[in-house]
Amino acid sequence: MKKRILFSATILMLALSACKNNQKKTDADTTQETISITHELGTVKIIKNPKKIVALDYASLENLKELGKSVVGIPKSHVPQYLSDYKNDEKVADLGTMFEVDYEELSALEPDVVFISARMRANYEELSKIAPTVFLQTDTNNNLESLKKNLLVFGEIFDKKEAANTIMTNLQKRVDTLYKKVNNTDKTALMIMHNNGKFSAFGKDSRFGVIYKLFGFKEAVNNIDAARHGQAISNEFIQKANPDYLFILDRSAVVNKQATNKEEIENKLVQNTKAYQNKKVIYLDPEAWYISGDGVTSFNKKIEAIEDNL
Repeated sequence: MKKRILFSATILMLALSACKNNQKKTDADTTQETISITHELGTVKIIKNPKKIVALDYASLENLKELGKSVVGIPKSHVPQYLSDYKNDEKVADLGTMFEVDYEELSALEPDVVFISARMRANYEELSKIAPTVFLQTDTNNNLESLKKNLLVFGEIFDKKEAANTIMTNLQKRVDTLYKKVNNTDKTALMIMHNNGKFSAFGKDSRFGVIYKLFGFKEAVNNIDAARHGQAISNEFIQKANPDYLFILDRSAVVNKQATNKEEIENKLVQNTKAYQNKKVIYLDPEAWYISGDGVTSFNKKIEAIEDNL
């Protein structure tokens, strides 16, 4: 009889303890400060200063790192070398690729917030069922202003507005200095992508328009198609354009993880350009220019690529 009474008392104590813990959790949830963020795909309510952060794009990861915030999960399929510490960190979960999310792993993390960009746009609704999801897009017509807008979203969520503004002020100074230096030379440039034996060109209104609009180069060819994957061009096009600087992004080096043989790119027609003859054929870091896009880190790397080759 005594054992039965003791057992019943123990069960009652556990039940009361569980109720008490649940009440504490409920009270915490209702008292936590929240913030509403409006983005292109909707408005989402987020806990102020969330702890469990997931970044499904590398530009967001860069910005979070610049602001001193850690993450619990990222897609590790194409992590840039300059962010390799995340790839090697076992405490950071691998959530798949830039296009395909491991939803089971993501759900298990119980994130407070998820950040995505264009490559995950189609997944927004599904991701929003798991956690508040913020879509941050880059406006290629106004890269720097777009970067500032995105960084200030992080600043607002994490109480880092002052740090975000300082970062952008310093970045703007670097851009202004570079633009003045390049623009004074009156040099022309041609930005091209090489992919599986084919070339495509990008003008001032393209995703790589910063070469001209922010970094100060004149276009070697005007009115290039602003399509996302560029305007298909031939070797003869490059020769005729005859730029002072030829910027090359080898897509295969990052997508297929195998760089193209330079001899295939620098053929005889390319060798007839001023850029080749003056050793101004510049291979850009495809991780910073193609994979990440416009995070603070990658944008600084873009500036350095120009500064180091003037």
